[in-house]
Amino acid sequence: MPTDMTDTMETLLAFDFGEKRIGIAIGQTVTRTATPLETIPVRRARPDWNAIDRVIRAWNPGALVVGLPLNMDGTDQWMTARARRFANRLHARSGLPVHLADERLSTREAWTRLIESGSRRSGPDPVAAQVILEGWFAEHGTGRAEGHAGERTVADGPARTDRGPGSSKG
Repeated sequence: MPTDMTDTMETLLAFDFGEKRIGIAIGQTVTRTATPLETIPVRRARPDWNAIDRVIRAWNPGALVVGLPLNMDGTDQWMTARARRFANRLHARSGLPVHLADERLSTREAWTRLIESGSRRSGPDPVAAQVILEGWFAEHGTGRAEGHAGERTVADGPARTDRGPGSSKG
């Protein structure tokens, strides 16, 4: 079995969970790059699970990454529990490993990128998911998408948030 992400390419999908929209980005482990993909609506506090399932089937990822909203001091905020529930539901529906990644300042970074590029048409959500996935790649530089020693995924029970150095970026 490979011990380094560069040994095998794996596709990952990242989700920026929100009350009104969910941004999705796609990335792959060899280059550790991510690209904004699309925005899925949330109606009456319910994600469009059919649309999410369609995206997962279409891209056949090896794992999923969900941004976890935290206060600037790293403590949970009012959306944290909702994002964890979303991650748990993603795991239950897809059977894939789901990693939680600190998403602090990801929307701010997304808006900065959109303004600098002169393109605000798609909105910040898929770009925020891109920022979240790039942060996850930076945090797990040589670890495989299945995780590495000490990391917990949603499948393991209460998921551990990746709050290491550099994770406050996104």
